[in-house]
Parts: sequence; structure tokens; C-alpha cells
Amino acid sequence: MSRLDVNAVRCEALFASHLQRSDQPTPADVRLAIIRTVRDLGNSGCAARVAQEFGDHPEVAAQRMQWARRLVDLAVSDSAVAAAIHTLRYGHSLAAASAA
Repeated sequence: MSRLDVNAVRCEALFASHLQRSDQPTPADVRLAIIRTVRDLGNSGCAARVAQEFGDHPEVAAQRMQWARRLVDLAVSDSAVAAAIHTLRYGHSLAAASAA
């Protein structure tokens, strides 16, 4: 049995999600899309969708995966997670708190 790479699953889920580059998603949008896509498709469903797209449209799929990897790195970074926790805990973002 192979070990599950959580970041790979996140990237595959974002790749398979409805989000588009033109949506200019926030880190919160990315995390929500990952959660919803894994819930709807499961880990193997996300991987299957990635494989299908790489088979059908390899150039476009490679660009989308690069985009997904960049966004996952930003969305699950320590600072992004800390900002999300702050917002949940205090009801406003760190940016709004520092501007006040």
C-alpha cells in the first residue's frame, strides 16, 4: 500500500474542482473547493479526473496542475491557516485588524 500524500490529494482536488484561474480565488475559496471536491469525488475520483484530463488535453492539464500547486501552497501555508483561524475566532481578518 502506498502512503497518501496529503498535498498531492489537495492539488488533485483543486485541479478537479469548479474553480477557474479567472475566478481569482482567495485562500479560503481554495480550501473550500478542496473540501467540497474531495467530499463529492473522493480521493480516487479526483485522481481519475486528473488522469482523464492529462490524457485528453495534456498541455492544458499541465498548466492547470501548475496553477493548482501554486494555490495549494499559498492556501495551506502557515500564515494563511493562521489568518483563517483568526477570522473564525474573532470574526474579522488580520488585515482588517491591523488597519484599525
